[in-house]
Amino acid sequence: MPYSDIICLEQTHIGWTSSGNAAVFAAIQDPNNNTAIEMRQFFDTDGSGTSGNCHGANNGGDRLTGATQWLLSNNLKGFLGQFSGGSNSVCESSLKGILSYMQRSPSPWIGALWWAAGPGQDNSFSSIEPPNGAAIPQILPNVLMLYYRGLRVVKTSFRL
Repeated sequence: MPYSDIICLEQTHIGWTSSGNAAVFAAIQDPNNNTAIEMRQFFDTDGSGTSGNCHGANNGGDRLTGATQWLLSNNLKGFLGQFSGGSNSVCESSLKGILSYMQRSPSPWIGALWWAAGPGQDNSFSSIEPPNGAAIPQILPNVLMLYYRGLRVVKTSFRL
């Protein structure tokens, strides 16, 4: 019986096509089409996700075009494993653009994961950690809740 779960292979950011990663990942042979390549996209000037200031007004989806075409031509799926932006109109526009782009057909994108910085990082521009995460007042209701059907904000804690 063929394996049916998705296998996510991690790499770095969308600009990977020029780094040589695309050539390596293109060699993947998956007859069951269960492989998804995890990619990351941030909108600050250097694409690192370290600033809440997004670079220029763009529709966000422009940054996925090359990766989307590559995924389709290589019969692979994509998973946006990290993305974020600050609580301002330029970032909000870019974030909505990227999520709208991913929903269009045909799309190899199977999902996205907001980079939330994690517990104890409430002052990070991308934090959605309850109750005081910096992205809760603007990004969560104005962007994320619009695109994630059935999204529930759940606080978790781990004890060792």
